[in-house]
Formats: sequence, C-alpha cells, structure tokens
Amino acid sequence: MRVLVIGAGIGGLTAAALLLKRGWQVTVLEAGTYPGGCAGTFFHKGYRFDAGATLAGGFDSSGPHARLANILGLEWPVTPITDAAWVTHLPNQSVYQWVDPRRWREEYLTKFPFSAQFWQKQEQLAKVAWDISTRDFPWPPATVAEAARLPLALRPQTFSAVPYIFRKVRHLLPRETTPAFKAFVDGNLLISAQAISNHVDALYGSSVLDLPRRGVMHVQGGMGAIAETLVSWIKANGGEVKYRQRVTRLETVNRRARAAITAKEMRFDADVFLANLTPWALETLLGEAAPDRLRRETRSRPWMWGAFVVHAGVRAEKISTSITHHQVIADLEKPLGEGNSVFISLSPLDDLSRAPAGMRSVILSTHTRIADWQGLDEAAYEERKARYAEKVLTAAERALPGFRAAAELVLPGAPQTYEFYTRRPLGMVGGFPQTSLFAARGPQSGFSNLWLVGDSIFPGQSTAGVTMGPMRVARLVSENR
Repeated sequence: MRVLVIGAGIGGLTAAALLLKRGWQVTVLEAGTYPGGCAGTFFHKGYRFDAGATLAGGFDSSGPHARLANILGLEWPVTPITDAAWVTHLPNQSVYQWVDPRRWREEYLTKFPFSAQFWQKQEQLAKVAWDISTRDFPWPPATVAEAARLPLALRPQTFSAVPYIFRKVRHLLPRETTPAFKAFVDGNLLISAQAISNHVDALYGSSVLDLPRRGVMHVQGGMGAIAETLVSWIKANGGEVKYRQRVTRLETVNRRARAAITAKEMRFDADVFLANLTPWALETLLGEAAPDRLRRETRSRPWMWGAFVVHAGVRAEKISTSITHHQVIADLEKPLGEGNSVFISLSPLDDLSRAPAGMRSVILSTHTRIADWQGLDEAAYEERKARYAEKVLTAAERALPGFRAAAELVLPGAPQTYEFYTRRPLGMVGGFPQTSLFAARGPQSGFSNLWLVGDSIFPGQSTAGVTMGPMRVARLVSENR
C-alpha cells in the first residue's frame, strides 16, 4: 500500500515514519528545500535560524517525543534544560518557570502567594490530560471504531476532570487575582494554546501550563533537527522525501484522492494521502472537488493567528545569559500580542553550530492578527513592519539590556513572509485556539483516503501536540486500509 504525504512538517514526517514502520510504501513531498515547515531551521549568513517554533517540550519519559523515539528506535539530538524553561518578564517583576517542580512551587508562592490553590488544581488537571494523551485518546472520534475506543482510554482518576470539561481556565483563577498574575497566566497560555484564560479550555490549558516541567529540551542545531532526524530515519528505512516538489492540485474520483500533481507537472499516485496542511490550503488543492463541509469550514472558521518575527544575530559576550527563552509582557492593561507580548529564544551558548564564532542566533516573535496585514499598499506595509520591529526590539531590550547594541543582524518578517516561505495561506501559524474540547478539529477531509495532519488537528500546537496527532492518524489509516 502506498501513502503520499504532502508537506515535511513534524506532523507529516511523524505519520510517514509510523506508516513506514507498519510496512507502507511512503513518499513525502516538500515544497521547500529543508524539512520542518514552521518547526524548521534555515541558514542565513552563517546562522541557523528557527523558522517559527523555538520551544521543544514533551520529551519526558511518557511524552510524545519519547514514545515516538521508542517506537522507531531513534535518538533525538537534544539535551535537557535543567534550570528555567523560560522567564516571563512583567513590568515590575520576572517570574522563572523552573523545570524542577519544588523550585517552581517556591517561585509561585514567592511571586504570587495567593495562587497555591490555582496551581494545585492546574497540576491535578494537567496530570489527567497528560495521562490520557499516553493512551492516544482519539478526540474527536473520526470513525465508529474510534468512538468505541474512547472508553478504553479512561481511568478512575480521569473522572476527576469531568466537572471541568465545560469550564475555562479563568474559572480556576483565584479570587485574589491581580493584573500581573492574570497577565502571567494569559501570556503562558498564548504561547501554546493560542488564546488567553478567558477562552482556553480548562483541561487543555492546564496541560499547557505544565509544559515547562514536561521535558523541555535544547535541540542541537535548532528546532529543524527534529525534522531532520525523522527524515534520516525515513530514508534509512526505505522511504522517500523529495524536496522542491510543491503540490498544486489533488486529482480525485468518486470521493477518493487518486494522485498529487506538482508544479513541475509530476504525478504521484497513491492509495492514501496525508496532507500536512491547513483546511484552507487543502481546499485550494482540491479545487472544485472540495467537499461542501470543507468549504463551509474555511468560510466560517476564524483565521489562526499570524506571527511577526525578528531573526537577529547578537554578540555572545554582550548577551551571555544561559537561560535561552524569555517572554516579555510590556503593559498589563493592554491585550497580548501585537508587540505587547514577545517571546525571545536565544541559541544555547554551547551550540556553536547555530551562529558564526562569537555570535548567537535569536528569534523574537509576537502574535499578530492576520486581517490587519491584508490590503496594505507597499508604503503602509513597510511602515507597519518597521513599527512592529521597533516594538519587538524594545521588548528585547527590557529582558536583555544591551540587546540593540549587541545586534549585528536584524531581519524582520511579517505574516506575508511566512506565507511566502512556508506557503501557509495568509501566513497563518500556530494552529487553532483551543477554546473548547467540543470545537476541536479532527483529521477528516471528506474523502475516505485523505487525512489532515499537523497543527490544524487536535491537539494541535507545539511539536508535542503535532506529534500526537499523526500517531492517531497512522493508526486510523492502517485500520481503514
């Protein structure tokens, strides 16, 4: 049986490797020149810059990356972060997300002494959520067989989370909540859940807040090394990964996909197709054959966030902190994103592959609304881009004094930049905001042999979430062959 995977992102490569392990003939087509997609790493003037995702979690012994490594028999090029996963810089204090649970407890009791009950409940719900994830909970179920399997993933302790299924993280916040505490929680949720406590589902949000203590790692060579490791495994085991092969349409017949046609007019036939794409991109490939349900979804579902990113090269002796991830929230009264919250990731001091001698590569990003970047003329676009770059650099200066003087390379990029290099429609990144378990998107496409993988399907965001989705899809494909 032949499976064709469109897109060499983490989701597509994970599904490809798992199906190859199960005996399928696997081909992966990637439009770009390197794997990973929004979790890839590209070269520029001696630097290895992460294209989008910069935080690698889920490598603990029961996490999705560890489970995948055990299945495939591979080793990830990672080293544990042992101090703080990241630091959140609020206007009047900095909060360290210590990896060690005891040290983290001391931190939140010192910075937010009223919050103990909140964190205890969060840890309880997170434990339930992560426990369910180890049993590949098929949510939302795509087939009758998956619906029948749901009860098998439940345990007695699972039912302690039932009262919180319809609640939001805001319902867990203590009565004594301060603007600083809410901004801290919201900022951490926005990184991976793509929404704040007012909207994020309590169970999902609790697992996100637990991420710093769930195997956060340094990836040697940049985030793209995760995808590169999977590509090496696929090739070593008889699979194919072809670059510069942009799929422009899917040929279908009788509600089944039959072939992928590339921009080079090459045709790839297969029995099953996996699309590491957003619903909008999938609709484009299907054209007039797109099912009505998919068309309705792309017209009614809100767009994902975009990202404004600055890739920078800084002198290492000037920015010598060993903590590689920093989050800056500038104003507690303003909405997050749009430069008011900025996530900063520096290459580790001991990873000399990431930058020229004496330098460090840095990625600075802020959430931004896609709609605000549409319809701008060139002058307005450049003005907006310059304004956002200034906001992001100002945030970096707050967290890392001397950043501007230390920077020898500054490359700003807007959502249009993401659209050009990753070919994600409108530059949408990060997946759908996780606001309700009952609004989660499954892998269905409307075609019996075509499935979505990647950050569009539950659980979506982060390399950990994008790894869990294809584990489920690989089983679905094998069951329905």
